Amino acid sequence: MIICSRTSGCALVGVFLLFGCSSAPRFAEKESDKGARKTVPVKAREDPPAGTSSSASLLTIEGIASYYADDFNGKQAADGELFDMNDLTAAHRTFPFGTKVRVTNLENNLSVVVRVIDRGPYVEGRMIDLSLAAAKRIELVGSGTARVRLEVLQWGKGTLYH
Repeated sequence: MIICSRTSGCALVGVFLLFGCSSAPRFAEKESDKGARKTVPVKAREDPPAGTSSSASLLTIEGIASYYADDFNGKQAADGELFDMNDLTAAHRTFPFGTKVRVTNLENNLSVVVRVIDRGPYVEGRMIDLSLAAAKRIELVGSGTARVRLEVLQWGKGTLYH
């Protein structure tokens, strides 16, 4: 029991006790769902990021792409699935998981459609990390990076554990 001589001090202590130790769970599940694999929605942004839209795509932007492979192969991606460098997938910092993006190498006009399953890249100046398979399709492997055009074909639902 807390005994305070001043009312304002008591109120302040009460606020700290009430909110100081509380935390919101990242995932909540009903008792009936325990043990079942489920999809957990992540709020997708209401408006797409700033950029130029065209009738063929929901968003078109340009920037630098890179790829990732061996060090991450078989490890869990941010959406919960295992990263397979031989799948046509990608990492983007903000696009909702499941977003389908056409990536076109502006140096050779080759393109590939990938699905966003991970977060990144974490190197300044880069906009997307492609899987090895996707990088091979647009001949990005030799140089490691390339200037690309991203065209969002379908916004993902932003769900974890597809």
